Amino acid sequence: MADIAPWVASISTWIVRRATDYATTVDRADQGERALLEIFDVHVQAVLAEYDPPNGRRYAGDLVFVHLYAAARQPIADEQGWRVPSAVFAALLAAEAEFRGPLRLSARQNTLLAEEYERLGRQLSGLAMPSHAVLAYRRAAALYRIIDDVDAEDRCGLHVARARTRAISPRWRRLTGYFSDILCGYGYRPFRMLGWVVVQLVVFTVLALLFAGDPHWTETIYMCATSFLNPLGPGDTSNLRAAARPLFVVESWAGTVSMSVFFALLVRKWFRL
Repeated sequence: MADIAPWVASISTWIVRRATDYATTVDRADQGERALLEIFDVHVQAVLAEYDPPNGRRYAGDLVFVHLYAAARQPIADEQGWRVPSAVFAALLAAEAEFRGPLRLSARQNTLLAEEYERLGRQLSGLAMPSHAVLAYRRAAALYRIIDDVDAEDRCGLHVARARTRAISPRWRRLTGYFSDILCGYGYRPFRMLGWVVVQLVVFTVLALLFAGDPHWTETIYMCATSFLNPLGPGDTSNLRAAARPLFVVESWAGTVSMSVFFALLVRKWFRL
């Protein structure tokens, strides 16, 4: 830390010690991540109590703890063999100190800190710490919102939703989340719904061709395409087999629900509702 200001070196040493203690706790803990995050917040409060930067610190556009973030990008394995390197927790503690500390961040620093949080979120997800990843991604989303980077905010929102799903226990309770991710990316990827619309049209068309009966195949395809958005009346289905009529009813309901969800998500994304 030869090129680091003395006050930065001092608080960095305190952060590293706290991160080491927390890495030990995580490695030995038998409680869930939520309980661990409460312990993590205690360490954050301890760091903030010691974080007293000098007045006029804001003379540059860089973050305070750049060296700790750099160390976390390719962390060296600790001698103790913890499953989560202490350097990663040190970077997360440092980011919390900058995010919640007394120094006001500039627009550039908000961007840099958001990128560090997002990077830490990816690392923590890869280290099977999804609840910690949620914390990092939520901070990143909040910072991106401040600088009005909508795409980055949505990207982090999607990562938050995915990490929350991975944090759910037991595993079978994650199925709803996985389904939402596949269907529309938890609402952040509404255009995925159009792909599922195509799948539904193909499925209903194939079934209609099998069960419709007398109508020519081109007429059947036309009826399937129109029924998805506009329910057929009794006269439209009079020439169909009885087994085919419920099929078009189900298709109409599926089309109404699918398109309603798609447009609701699209409006939310476009107008930030």
